Amino acid sequence: MSTLAGKKVCIVVENLPVPFDRRVWQEATTLRDAGMIVSIISPKTQKYNLSYELLEGVHVYRHPLPAEADGALGYLVEYSAAVFWQLVLSFRVLFKHGFDVLHGCNPPDLVFILAWIYKPFGKKFIFDHHDINPELFIAKFGKKGIFYRLICLLEKLTFKTATICIATNESYKQIAIERGGVDPDKVHIVRSGPKLDRLRIKAPVDQYRYGKTYMVGYVGVMGKQEGVDGLLESIRYIVETHKRTDIHFCIVGSGTEIDSLTELATTLGVDQYVTFEGRVPDEALVDILNTADACVNPDVVNDMNSKSTMNKIMEYMALAKPIVQYDMEEGRYSALESSLYAKPNDSADFADKILELLADPDMRKSMGDYGRTRVTEKLSWEHEAPKLLAAYEHALAK
Repeated sequence: MSTLAGKKVCIVVENLPVPFDRRVWQEATTLRDAGMIVSIISPKTQKYNLSYELLEGVHVYRHPLPAEADGALGYLVEYSAAVFWQLVLSFRVLFKHGFDVLHGCNPPDLVFILAWIYKPFGKKFIFDHHDINPELFIAKFGKKGIFYRLICLLEKLTFKTATICIATNESYKQIAIERGGVDPDKVHIVRSGPKLDRLRIKAPVDQYRYGKTYMVGYVGVMGKQEGVDGLLESIRYIVETHKRTDIHFCIVGSGTEIDSLTELATTLGVDQYVTFEGRVPDEALVDILNTADACVNPDVVNDMNSKSTMNKIMEYMALAKPIVQYDMEEGRYSALESSLYAKPNDSADFADKILELLADPDMRKSMGDYGRTRVTEKLSWEHEAPKLLAAYEHALAK
């Protein structure tokens, strides 16, 4: 029997609904399997709109939010509403189920406010560091100012309040230590490894080729720092410079920039080679990625993306897909030889790397097999789950 059996946790996440947030759901079900009583507070969306449900033994509470923010003032409104509802629902969880641990996921760096309320009553606060928000702010808005300084302060307060911190990679661990002043012994690395029972290799589904010989897949957020606009420029280069019209690009995901990206595809004259699939169920996502001959990660090179581990990379690898991405620290750590690396933010070189992959089926097979093996033997959630449990044991022993 696990030493965590009978302990109770309340996980708070604002960025994505549960169970759509795959990392949070994997953490929750791992803790449930260890015998903990798990409650989650997350936002509502059109698909996940129940205020409460018992989902696979996990208590899931959801709250409304304003429309998805775009701009500093929009984020202020969104995050203020989130903190209000998180406080209300945390009281509900406390009195209905109780919790020994408050597990706060960012963005934003605001769950420490709840921790300030509960820590005097012996509740532990685990900070699960998903995004480096100062770098994210620069990536989105390209400048510093009063909001940037506020974000830096909130990050500092979050680190100072945490009983322990969970980092998604070595870069984030160093930020916790150097910028957050956290004792290295209190920082546990738990990577966002994929669960292989969800990402099964299957036969391709030809409808996603849209009549073309090749298909290239992408999954991610339609935001300003994700580089999808650069990917569209790469597609134009492929069509106009290389005269290739036999490749289709399936782009999966949603976000604040989806409308402008759709318009950009039309403006660039590549809309007939691109399908914006939107946010799709897991089954459709797996079908799309299994159909892809190659997958791409066009995230632009900046401090945020270079230091962050992208879930999409390991999902591509889990499905044995060769990858094209720009050369960045954590992206290279994850993919190693399963990826080709384009010159930083060079959309033409990115396009050339895609064509290089499509021209060589043996290289695609070799790279895909390497990625699948790396995930299976080192990076899957099976290898990360024990690290999560160790972090919890550390927090509860303090």
